[in-house]
Amino acid sequence: MLVTLKEILQDAENGKYAVGLFNMINIEMARGIIEAAEEEKSPIILGIAEVHLPNIPLKYGAPIMRQIANEASVPVCLHFDHGLDFAQIMEAMRQGFSSVMYDGSGVSYDENVANTCEIVKIAHSLGVSVEAELGRVGGGEGDSGGDDGEYTKPEQVADFIEKTNIDALAVAVGTAHGPYKKPPVLDIDLLAEIYKISSKPLVLHGGSGLSETDFKNTVANGIRKVNIFTEMAVAAHKAYEAARQNNKSFEFANISAKDGVKEVVRGKMRLFGSSGKGK
Repeated sequence: MLVTLKEILQDAENGKYAVGLFNMINIEMARGIIEAAEEEKSPIILGIAEVHLPNIPLKYGAPIMRQIANEASVPVCLHFDHGLDFAQIMEAMRQGFSSVMYDGSGVSYDENVANTCEIVKIAHSLGVSVEAELGRVGGGEGDSGGDDGEYTKPEQVADFIEKTNIDALAVAVGTAHGPYKKPPVLDIDLLAEIYKISSKPLVLHGGSGLSETDFKNTVANGIRKVNIFTEMAVAAHKAYEAARQNNKSFEFANISAKDGVKEVVRGKMRLFGSSGKGK
């Protein structure tokens, strides 16, 4: 069933668990993600990131995602991730996404507030949830993780939420997008401080590559949405290669890739505590 991000994350906050946002770039990934969700009876956030639109344009991906959500036996939020372009964010809402993220991490604080307010006003009038980012997560969506992030400033959190009326807040506490060049060191004390201040659910980007301890610590300190992509992409690539090696063709590669993604997603649902919460 299709639901909003606000609904999914309110349930997660009430139950003190996190829900995974799993970005897809093809049908194999989409099938692996939803099959894991239904077998685990977990709510799911199924996404497309703006940076991946060359791989899966909205006009092709959105109908597939809508059908998945409408037929699913568990709550499904359709999320447009890391939206930078106003027109693309608007198109995602027209295409039936129930949640969008405006990424204003690359502009000034005041510009981030102003742009987020504009998008929230439109989205909320359509019943769509909005996620925004305060601070800047390192690396680049789809690129190798780096150390160029800017941590979220606790003194800005309450002001930002009050002015924008967002539904979820992405924070920067030491994670990075893409594969990590070195093990990340998360500032859990900073996250705990932000959680005490924030009146909205918190989001962790750059989840692929974190340790089980990292995930448990972040969820225990207020993270209610975790973004995963790189780890699924790596699993799919390995499955394709294994299928080619074993079968001398790609005849069974699609099924192998789907199953590889599915195992990653299943493991994350159990780790985040969302398994069994989507009944």
